[in-house]
Amino acid sequence: MSRSLGSLPPEPAAETVASRLRAVARFLRRALPLCQAHTVEFYTRGLWEQLVALSPEAVLEALSGAGLLRQQQRPLEEAAGTTRPGLWDNCKFSNVFCENSQKLVNVQFFALAAKYHSLPSLEVCTPLDQMLGALSGKQHERCEIKTEKFMNDKKSHEVEMMSKLIDSIAKFCSIKQVIDLGSGKGYLSSFLSMQYNLKVYGIDSSNTNTYGANERNRKLKKHWRAYQSRTRANVRGQALEEPKDGAVQDEMKCRANINEKLLSTNNSLLSQDQMASSDSVPLEITGALDSAMLKISKQTETRLVAQAQSDGNKISENAFSLLNILPADAVEAVSSSKYNMELCEEEKEQRKMASIKAKASKSNDSNIYLPLTSHITAETELCDIITDLEDCIMVGLHTCGDLAPNTLRIFTAKPEIKAVCSVGCCYHLLTEEFENQKDCSPGLWGFPMCRYLKEEGWCCGRNARMSACLALERVAVSQVLPTESLFYRAVLQVIIEECYGVVKSDRHVGKIFSKSSSFVDYVRKSLKKLELDESKLPDSGIMDYYEKYKHRMNELEAFNMLKVVLAPCIEVLLLLDRLCYLKEKDNIAWSGLVKLFDPVKSPRCYAVVALKK
Repeated sequence: MSRSLGSLPPEPAAETVASRLRAVARFLRRALPLCQAHTVEFYTRGLWEQLVALSPEAVLEALSGAGLLRQQQRPLEEAAGTTRPGLWDNCKFSNVFCENSQKLVNVQFFALAAKYHSLPSLEVCTPLDQMLGALSGKQHERCEIKTEKFMNDKKSHEVEMMSKLIDSIAKFCSIKQVIDLGSGKGYLSSFLSMQYNLKVYGIDSSNTNTYGANERNRKLKKHWRAYQSRTRANVRGQALEEPKDGAVQDEMKCRANINEKLLSTNNSLLSQDQMASSDSVPLEITGALDSAMLKISKQTETRLVAQAQSDGNKISENAFSLLNILPADAVEAVSSSKYNMELCEEEKEQRKMASIKAKASKSNDSNIYLPLTSHITAETELCDIITDLEDCIMVGLHTCGDLAPNTLRIFTAKPEIKAVCSVGCCYHLLTEEFENQKDCSPGLWGFPMCRYLKEEGWCCGRNARMSACLALERVAVSQVLPTESLFYRAVLQVIIEECYGVVKSDRHVGKIFSKSSSFVDYVRKSLKKLELDESKLPDSGIMDYYEKYKHRMNELEAFNMLKVVLAPCIEVLLLLDRLCYLKEKDNIAWSGLVKLFDPVKSPRCYAVVALKK
């Protein structure tokens, strides 16, 4: 490594992380039933009466709008009435849940306990600024690419913030190669290659995403000349003011100079040719001379353009042509589907891997962004995909489901991978070892990863993991939940069970609410999709169900607010599980959690970061 590990910020001790994990697990054992039930079953299972001993009005007053914002902004010590936040260390939560009925009895203490067991209060995160300062030391000025020109605000924020950290880690470890797992359409990969001159392999399981990356690269070419021109000016140290339309004018000047020199050269050649020719020159010879002149003209143009390009290439490694970075053939979808032959699965896999290797082998210093299509698991051999695998950093921006924990497993297992920076998402897609007791076979599950939760046989359940995806900060700033659509679906479930006797179905209603003009329309479209006989129910019968439950809509709204408040605690359990897994490994020099993003812009905002010894 280029710098001493001692220069890194203090990392949370393994015992501290394990202690926080155990505390969060204790709290969730009492609170998790609120999130383990699905809102679809809210009325059919009587969830409010079963789990909450409060009025919905009391819950909404404490947690909705300004009430929730006050809860989030109030200092924990002040809310707890203590000089230090140790109120919950050995608490049995008798003030939050009834010991006998297990129902929620105090919403204020519930919100306080949830806040105490969220990451900002647990003091296990490393501030991003502190991490960047320790990794990078003195920052070098560079031509900043404005990502908002070709990304939406959310993606632009994510890519800019994560790229800074990845580049700092790469410099600290003296590495140039980056492997971006779940790279999607290449937002992060292309920015890392353009802005930071890193050699990036973007690996995604979808050929469609690889095609999308190709389309994005085509659009990026329109923007790069302006940035390249500014970088060239900065590196040469020319203290010249850029004109308003600098990039366009530079290109026009370049073309004008080339055309002027071409015109001069052609006039000279034409004068010489006219002196050497006569009126009696046959037409074929005249045509040959014209062809020769055209050939010479093209050669001259090529030489002049090459000279202009040569001048432009005498700049730092930060300024390079996007045409070289993102060649068209480098983003071609790697797939065996183009062979219209019937092949056995083994032959298809062999051809696919051969194609991937062929693409990877084309990589060189000028082709520094190479998207590849391959399904990644914990057992994936990267050297089978990347033929020039070298010391590298593995990254992932919002990798779905098991890909995030598998990223950490690959990192710990492969000696070439010196660091990792992983931001997960889609917790509901994680596989859980203890979720289905009939299938507790040994294997590499998405959750749990660490020894403690494995020994405890810990299980969240899909509904709770789905709740972990809720965005507390967004709701706190009045970005409300879609209560009406949830209400429609919950009442529909009552109709399905009472009128059709269907408790479970393999079919899903899907996103019908936005396409429906009324509750009656919503029910009829849903019944058609579920292949149930809608003629059994008149419109008046459907509206009777609506009227029956309309006054209880506030129960559903209040219940969902409780789930929103609890969501960060479930996410904490998943993240600390991953961090504890890294703390258990002997080859890790530093590991921690870093808050990368503004949670209002990007709710899944925490990165698991680690460096090897």
